Formats: sequence, C-alpha cells, structure tokens
Amino acid sequence: MNSIEIILLNCTETRRRSIKLWKGIPEEYFDWKPDKNAFSIIEMIRHVLETEHLFHKIIDNRGNLGDYHSPWQGMKYVDLEFELELAMNYRNNFLDMIEGLTETDLENIRIERTEVGQSKKLGDYLNRIVFHEAVHMGQMLDYLRTLGVKRPKIWD
Repeated sequence: MNSIEIILLNCTETRRRSIKLWKGIPEEYFDWKPDKNAFSIIEMIRHVLETEHLFHKIIDNRGNLGDYHSPWQGMKYVDLEFELELAMNYRNNFLDMIEGLTETDLENIRIERTEVGQSKKLGDYLNRIVFHEAVHMGQMLDYLRTLGVKRPKIWD
C-alpha cells in the first residue's frame, strides 16, 4: 500500500466504525447530552460529518477558510439517515480529492491556518481529520457507557 491508499483506508474504516456505532444507538437517546455545554448525540454526529466538509474546504483553499457557509447551517436535526444522506456527496467528494493526490502532494502541499497558528503538510493534515472523528467516536462510546446503553462492537 502507498500513503494515499493508507489514508483512504483509515478514512473509510474510521467512518465505517462510526456509522456502526451511530446505528447502534437507540434513537430515543439522540437528544441526550452529559451537560448543557456538550453536544447531544445527534449534534455530535452532525459535527463529525459537517467538520469533514469544513476540513475539505480548508484543504481546497490551502488553509484560508474565507467566507465559508456550511450546507448544514439552519438545517433541522431529523434522524441518522437524514444526516448520512445529507453528507454523502460531500463525503464522496472528499474521498475523490484524496484519491487524486500524489505522494508528492502529501509532502509538499502545506495547509496554512494562520488564524489558529497552524502550518501542516497535507499528509499530516489528512490524518488529523480522521483523528478528529476517532476522538468523537470515543466520546460517543463514553456517552453510551454513562447512559448504561449497550455499546456496539466496533472492534471487528
């Protein structure tokens, strides 16, 4: 496997496990959150899906987000299938972008996010995107443990 294939595998496996986790959550818990400042379950799911699109735009602009407007802005939370369907085209575009990269791109393209003091190689930045989703997967597992809800087996 080359670096692009490994990044794509990491993206697809992490998302597959996220969806497995999300689909195992009883819908009656989707509005639950551990405290008033936390994401609810459905908000966290949308956050993961929406943020991937945001990160893709950051990559397209090499760091400058400009006047980004989220396609999710103002959208009502409905259910998991609605969230996954809404994100599908953005997800496919993100994966297509990665497939179109070269090893040289991963090393030489820099993502300069001056507003947050961040300067990263594209390969590093792509891995951080997947790490963001994995962190939220861990948070979601903790939510379910706190609720006493059976947690789906994501370690297959």
